[in-house]
Order: sequence, then structure tokens, then C-alpha cells
Amino acid sequence: MSRNNRGRREDLSWAVRKDGRALWTINANPRSSVYGESLRKFSGTEYRRWDPSRSKLGAAMIRTKRDPALLLPFEGDTILYLGAGHGTSVSHLHDHLCGQDNHQGGRLVCVDLATRCLRDLTHLAKYRPGLIPVLGDARKFEAWGVLIPRKVKWLFQDVSQAGQVEIFIKAANRFLADGGVGLLSLKAASERWTGDEEAQVFANVEIALEKAGLVVEEGIDLAGFEDNHMLFAVRKPRNI
Repeated sequence: MSRNNRGRREDLSWAVRKDGRALWTINANPRSSVYGESLRKFSGTEYRRWDPSRSKLGAAMIRTKRDPALLLPFEGDTILYLGAGHGTSVSHLHDHLCGQDNHQGGRLVCVDLATRCLRDLTHLAKYRPGLIPVLGDARKFEAWGVLIPRKVKWLFQDVSQAGQVEIFIKAANRFLADGGVGLLSLKAASERWTGDEEAQVFANVEIALEKAGLVVEEGIDLAGFEDNHMLFAVRKPRNI
């Protein structure tokens, strides 16, 4: 997998391509879109457009000041996604992590509390082996944690529940391997802050993450794609 810049067109992984300000992933379920996204062929291979206005991870990859490939898990790994929603970001992660017929051998455990989301994820999983939908509360690890027998190298959280930072810290302690990457998508208003106080809530979140022993590598402002949102990219030190 290349993580080097290649001018305007950049291969971020074997399956993820950045073409200018557009992201594309090799379609693991050819000739089929997931949420109405456009399909396009590059050198005879079908890609799906990863819409950053409908994916906080996609938006972060456009807005990051670092190499966007650093936000991706490695193909073939087991990863955990808390607050998987209807599967927009999940589907693109699956393209990269697993590929068609899961030839990469990845495992994407997707937890969501909403039954409607679980129905969509279950339908998606029929055509995307390696995707594992779980109906569960992100706070109640004991109900579904058995599906993660070993700690993972990549954790993403985008939940709409109260106490998001506390949930993320506990999840990182429980599931994230030393040296692993954790991504926390957080909306300022969800923490009962609005307007001019938005910058302060994000500053407080960063302080809380650092006090928990996590290294905050970047806070990515998603304004324009997801207003009042920031995605925190953290790494769990190897000495924790």
C-alpha cells in the first residue's frame, strides 16, 4: 500500500483513491451503489465516489492537514465502528478493509443502537462478507464485546448518545491496542455547548482525551461538510 503523494491523483491504499478533492473506493460489490453515489472506472476498475458531505470520515480525509491515509485502518485488520448508522462510511471502509468477497480477510464490527440502522447494515452485509452488524449500546460492552476477542488497531466512534467523550475513552481502554488509532467524531451541541462556546468545548474534549493518556494527533474541523463537528484523531501510546 502506498502512502506517498502522487500529485493531483493519489492512491491512499490499494482501494482508496484521492482525485483532486474527490475520494473514490474500489467497489467491493460491482455495479451496485449503496446510497446513490456515482460509479466510475479508472483503468478498467470500478470505483464508488465517497461523498464527504455524507461521511464524517470522508470529510476528515479531505480536511486533514496530514496524509489522509493515516486515518485509514490497514486492509485485512479487524476494526470496531461505534455508531455505524446506515452504512455510508462503513461501506467505503469495507471496500478498503475487505474488498470483493473479502479477499483481504478483514473484519468490520459495526455497532449501532437503532434497529432501523441495523436493518440497513444487515442488508449491506449480505453482499459484503466481513461486515458484522451488531445491535447494541456503545456504552454496554459486556453485551457485545465478545465479538472483539483481541484488541483492535483502529476504532471509530460517531454516536448520538450523551457522554460521548467518556464512551470513547472507555472504548479505547477496553478495545484499542497499544499504538492503535482512534477517531472520535463529535458535535459541539451534543455536549450542551453552542455558538461562541464551540471552540471551548472542543478544547475541553482535547484536554479530556490527553488526561486519559491518549495522544491527540489532530483535531480536524469538518465545517462545510458537517457544521459544529470536529474529528479527533488520537493514538494510544504503547506504554498504556
